[in-house]
Amino acid sequence: MNAPASDFNIRHDWTVDEIVAIHNLPLLDLIAQANATHRRYHDVNDVQKAALLSIKTGGCPEDCSYCPQSAHHREVKLDRVDLLTTDEVLAAAKTAKDAGADRFCMGAAWRSAPKDKRFDSVVEMVRGVREMGMEACVTLGMIDESQAQRLVEAGLTAYNHNLDTGPEFYGDIITTRTYQDRLDTLKAVRGAGLEMCCGGIIGMGESVRDRAGMLQVLAGFDPHPESVPINTLVAVEGTPLAQQQKVDPLDLVRMIATTRIVMPKARVRLSAGRSFLTQEAQILCLVAGANSIFYGEKLLTTNNAGVNEDDALFTALAPR
Repeated sequence: MNAPASDFNIRHDWTVDEIVAIHNLPLLDLIAQANATHRRYHDVNDVQKAALLSIKTGGCPEDCSYCPQSAHHREVKLDRVDLLTTDEVLAAAKTAKDAGADRFCMGAAWRSAPKDKRFDSVVEMVRGVREMGMEACVTLGMIDESQAQRLVEAGLTAYNHNLDTGPEFYGDIITTRTYQDRLDTLKAVRGAGLEMCCGGIIGMGESVRDRAGMLQVLAGFDPHPESVPINTLVAVEGTPLAQQQKVDPLDLVRMIATTRIVMPKARVRLSAGRSFLTQEAQILCLVAGANSIFYGEKLLTTNNAGVNEDDALFTALAPR
């Protein structure tokens, strides 16, 4: 394990121009700088496995252009599922733990977390996951301070609420929830003392400057988000972004590396879209500073890399 690093180069005042300049460095220079930063703050052999389960699927009133769970996208073929029972969720968590995951994430397709028995059930799910010895993360839409506090009392590790993209491009992707709405939820999360899991998606038609704008907002938090998932768009038939081209893997490597340099202490999560990557491309993302993957064959409603493929990936990283 690396010795603790000082925070002398932890910054919260990055400009968009500075982040764009980092992103656009010659690729080998960028990866080298990101890898050196990663080694300063992290054990490079520590790659966390996180599992993700959709505990309530479909029917979301938001109009996020990328999301098959939006009720606005009526052509999407998706089976709606009401909130799973606590027993169902905890059984899935045990399966994930037995497969090697040490963080269990639960997502519900709500605009805002409800203030009724459904939220009580989520609190019990969190408590049960923590009693298994796993980290617990939820994404439930917008929450207020009192809800955040209840999740803290249940032992929640982190709350996920992604910004999705930079503030300038955001309105092209979502119109039913403002950027400030997202920031207000993150403020409630921070105020309750929860870890913040917050990142975004590339490949939605945004520019490099938009990607840098998102990282600037994230890096402006003090402290930085403990967890930053970097997703690539999984284009789903029936959504407005169904015809978007797949992201070039090297664009993802650049985004991972830039995130690592700008937020050195965060756990950078290689998230949605990983199923399209070769093993070599995934390893390059890890070299560039990613240190977590979502483990399991599904991410909410989209496919993920298979468990056998991930076992082969970890064998390649640490052959016995």
